[in-house]
Amino acid sequence: MKLKQMKDVSLSGKRVLIRSDLNVPLDDIGTITDDTRIKASLPAMKFALEQGAAVMVVSHLGRPKEGQFDEKFSLAPVAIRLSALLGQEVTLVRNWLDGVDVRPGEIVLLENCRMNIGEKVNDESLSKKMGELCDVYVNDAFGTAHRAQASTHGVAKYSPVACAGPLVTQEVEALTKALAEPKRPLIAIVGGSKVSTKLTILSALAKKVDALIVGGGIANTFLMAEGKNVGSSLCEPDLVEDAKKVLSNIRYRGGDVPLPTDVICSTAVSPDAAAVTKSVEDMLEGEMILDFGPESMAKITDQIRCAGTIVWNGPVGVFELTQFSHGTKSMSDAIAEADGFSIAGGGDTVAAVTKFSVADKINYISTAGGAFLEFLEGKALPALEILQTRAD
Repeated sequence: MKLKQMKDVSLSGKRVLIRSDLNVPLDDIGTITDDTRIKASLPAMKFALEQGAAVMVVSHLGRPKEGQFDEKFSLAPVAIRLSALLGQEVTLVRNWLDGVDVRPGEIVLLENCRMNIGEKVNDESLSKKMGELCDVYVNDAFGTAHRAQASTHGVAKYSPVACAGPLVTQEVEALTKALAEPKRPLIAIVGGSKVSTKLTILSALAKKVDALIVGGGIANTFLMAEGKNVGSSLCEPDLVEDAKKVLSNIRYRGGDVPLPTDVICSTAVSPDAAAVTKSVEDMLEGEMILDFGPESMAKITDQIRCAGTIVWNGPVGVFELTQFSHGTKSMSDAIAEADGFSIAGGGDTVAAVTKFSVADKINYISTAGGAFLEFLEGKALPALEILQTRAD
């Protein structure tokens, strides 16, 4: 994928507009609970400042109503955190579409772009206004690359120069390495509550991978497709036939879908719920599968350790609760110990990586969710497509 890179563009004295992904979680009083995305966005900002640019950073936060200012979705907490991390003041600019006062060596944060009317529909007039703010537009928000919106797509059409920031460049390179010419065996791990939200990615991966490990509610639906009783576990009976097709496709190619033979189950999902380990053949009505059992994980982790490439998206169990976290911990440890190239992405995945302290042992951790999955699926991402067009 040919993209003009930020590092190859002259920024000195230029007005640089960086689209970052600063959509961080906040608690009830507006305190940032995880600043991973902010830290991942710093290299682009620091580089622009070091080059003597006048820097404007734009991002979204949550889903505010367009055309209305809502303090709940303000980037004010992000501006404070950025100031601390950069070691210089980052002013939050609320009304910025008609011009921004920023000098070379300074940096400002533009208020939530989703409060602008026309952001989500990629309005042309809004895109042109954004393009007029800058001499150079930098897209460094891979997490929003699957959306064609004014701040991710339209502005790239109308800015004098459009290029990719270091985070976008790294994400594309890592994902391409994992999928374009992967070292075999290629193993994909896809966890989550519903097959319906990840059916297309499962179908796409079934045509590429040597082993597909499914977890969570997805695994339960696949167990049901194999004729197993999953009790009262989270599953989607109406997608059993789709699961059968995925199983058939990967097995036809000689691939494997290692479903659990033993599970950890309970009658409740709570911190004090009793965890019972049993064969999947012995599941009773009223019981829920909440994690993979030790026998199953021993086989799966052996496969992971021998993999040439590992793509991880989602836990295998309810890892937030200690008694149901052992499967995901075993898996994360195996990925960390594997010699193969590993890439992990998605909100729950990053949370698991953090909880089990394996971040420094995984080759690349993506901050993206939807864009990560769509890239894996082979879909064209609008924000990257426009950057490719502007690279010519």
